[in-house]
Amino acid sequence: MKQRIFEFVAGLLFGMGLLLSGMTDPSKVLGFLDVAGVWDPSLAFVMGGAVLVGLLAFAVAKRRSRSLLGAAMQLPTSRALDRRLVLGSLVFGVGWGMAGFCPGPALVSAATGQPKAVLFVLAMLAGMAVFEVLERMRNNTGLQPKTGAH
Repeated sequence: MKQRIFEFVAGLLFGMGLLLSGMTDPSKVLGFLDVAGVWDPSLAFVMGGAVLVGLLAFAVAKRRSRSLLGAAMQLPTSRALDRRLVLGSLVFGVGWGMAGFCPGPALVSAATGQPKAVLFVLAMLAGMAVFEVLERMRNNTGLQPKTGAH
């Protein structure tokens, strides 16, 4: 129960941060991403703050075997830059640039009833379902991802 309460509070704080920073406003996000047009640099402070917090959190997490609430620490270990990672990153970036949403802000905006955000979340869920089906098909055929690391 303690963990669920912490997860709720952490999610609530994250959502409030996204609302206060303007990350849930697609026009503001698209203005930040439009460096060749009328660029709005105000989200650079949000990005810089997020990177700083992330660097500190990962530095602390790497030294621990358990989370603050006692769960096993599960950090990514792969350093491979393979085709799947690059293509996935491109799809993510193109989707963000087209819609002005990334998953976190889209979920917060959908919770407020914003129709474009609801559509984005539905498309995101459909994409996740397609990925899951393709992964299961690939695993059943024994195909393994090709990595660039040799």
